[in-house]
Amino acid sequence: MAGPVKDSESVTAMVMVGFAIILLTGVVLRRLAARFRQPGVIGELFAGLVLGPSLLGLLPGNLTEVLFPADVRPYLSVLAQVGVVLFVFLIGWEFDSRLLRGRGRMVVGVSLSAMLLPFLLGLPLALLLYRGHSVVNGEQVGQVPFTLYIGVVISITAFPVLARFLTDRRMQNTQVGVMALACAAFGDAIAWCTLALVVVIVTAGSLLGVAAMASWLALFLAVMILVVRPLLARLVDRMSLGTGAPYLVAVVGAGVFLASCATTWIGVHAIFGAFVFGMVMPRPIHPQLQKYALEPVEQISNFLLPLFFIVVGMSIDLTALSLGNSMELVLILAVACAGKLIGAAVPARLLGMSWQQSRTLGLLMNMRGLTELIVLNVGLGLGLLSQEVYSMMVVMALFTTCLPGLFLRRDADPTLMEPVPVPPAASSATAPATPPAAASASVPQKV
Repeated sequence: MAGPVKDSESVTAMVMVGFAIILLTGVVLRRLAARFRQPGVIGELFAGLVLGPSLLGLLPGNLTEVLFPADVRPYLSVLAQVGVVLFVFLIGWEFDSRLLRGRGRMVVGVSLSAMLLPFLLGLPLALLLYRGHSVVNGEQVGQVPFTLYIGVVISITAFPVLARFLTDRRMQNTQVGVMALACAAFGDAIAWCTLALVVVIVTAGSLLGVAAMASWLALFLAVMILVVRPLLARLVDRMSLGTGAPYLVAVVGAGVFLASCATTWIGVHAIFGAFVFGMVMPRPIHPQLQKYALEPVEQISNFLLPLFFIVVGMSIDLTALSLGNSMELVLILAVACAGKLIGAAVPARLLGMSWQQSRTLGLLMNMRGLTELIVLNVGLGLGLLSQEVYSMMVVMALFTTCLPGLFLRRDADPTLMEPVPVPPAASSATAPATPPAAASASVPQKV
């Protein structure tokens, strides 16, 4: 069975078997992660490592190749990418600018600092890594895009993972919780834009190519904002009020995939099209839209995303890391953790938060989770990362996502549970007193 699968029926059967194994392994390890007060994404990541060459592949008979033959993996990868595209679309849709109201000065200060310091620390780290990992698949990687890309990777905070973590800890209504959500949302928006710039530089290859691609991307954004957004609002209103509500999920899904196709054609990754389409979706979410579009898309994404983790897991072989790689990994962890912790905690303290709240905010901003994995896979697909750097960065994503669960003790200081102050305009329809849905049940569940 470990040999190449030839006929289509055998491929279909092996895809189904592999999918079943992935789902069951993910359930077991998600529950195990919950017992250790860790986000579900930690269990899913370990599921990928368990089923990949780092563990299962070490057993006699190379069970990884038996269960996931080479002919089967491309099909699993396609399904995984569908899940990722839908997940990123949900991130864009759940982004709520109300998080910034009344906190603009602190949010901007903390989020920029929490992005800028790790980014700046990541530049010399990138130069150090570049010396030993500048050749990928036999081709020389450009130093500028590699350096910028590593800076972006170090700067990421996973907004959906953070939102779910705070909800599980009942901290979504606290001062530090709302601040962490606002900073993560604002910072991630900057990170996606910076990543898009890096992708354009890598893909275009020349200044003329960069200008052409940037022009197409600007045109795409203009069409989405000026044309697609109002058309979507009218279409959704009409379908929600009539008998077309059950078909909303098909319309929304088609829009996501067409937007992803458009950015892929431009030369930017498909996830950017999905994110932009999510940003132009109607707000607030109509009850019919919630029932017939948002919830089904979340369920489909939740069902397919475990495949993404096995694709990641099978790309990692921790046993192949050398002693030199281990030293690089320690440096990566130190830069990633210190950059976020200091970059968030110090400005938060200077802007009025207590040291305990500031330290907690720094720990929360360290969570990288699934967002980091998506960004890493973009770099791997572009040929920017060697397998060694990719594996070390995935370990960093795992470690930093575990940090808040390991060190955050909300019962150690009652100030961590102080509710967010209600703004004077909270009684109006335009300024709700509670945090937006992104921090509660409507956040994408697969984190």
